[in-house]
Amino acid sequence: MIELALFLKRNGYRPDQVQDFIPAPFDLATCMYHTGIDPMTGNEVHVVKALKDRKKQRALLQFFKPENWFEVRAALLEAGRADLIGKGCDALIPAEPPAEALSAKRARAQRALAGDHYHAVANPARKQTETSGQANPHPAKGQPKPKGYRPNRASAGRRFKPGRSGPGSKPQGGSRP
Repeated sequence: MIELALFLKRNGYRPDQVQDFIPAPFDLATCMYHTGIDPMTGNEVHVVKALKDRKKQRALLQFFKPENWFEVRAALLEAGRADLIGKGCDALIPAEPPAEALSAKRARAQRALAGDHYHAVANPARKQTETSGQANPHPAKGQPKPKGYRPNRASAGRRFKPGRSGPGSKPQGGSRP
């Protein structure tokens, strides 16, 4: 893939989109994808199936995009091609990350933390209630509220009426006084 990235740079190609290979039935490429062998020659073919490796390949093909700087750098260092990092016409990426790469990395980190995550400060009182077996007086945000019998709620008085054995049951005895 690094050779392909170098070819794209030498010839001035900058692909906007890179499509992942999706195996289609009864296709020679599908046969190579699943077996890892070229059926025409019998030679072994390197097949990338892991999502992490596919993202790395996509970043190498779009080496010119600032948001791919960190992935391209990691791929080049992993392949032992640190000579392609830096200044010069042979380098794929600059030595220092561009400002857009840093902001894209920050935005990705913010998206990863978005949702139900929250930051909690250590609270010794909370630890004490957990060890004593009492219910936590301040449940965390986003956790479902307990649904059992709550004696202090507004409708608790209507739940059990005198003369009934339980909720929803009819009073025992034949007639009213």
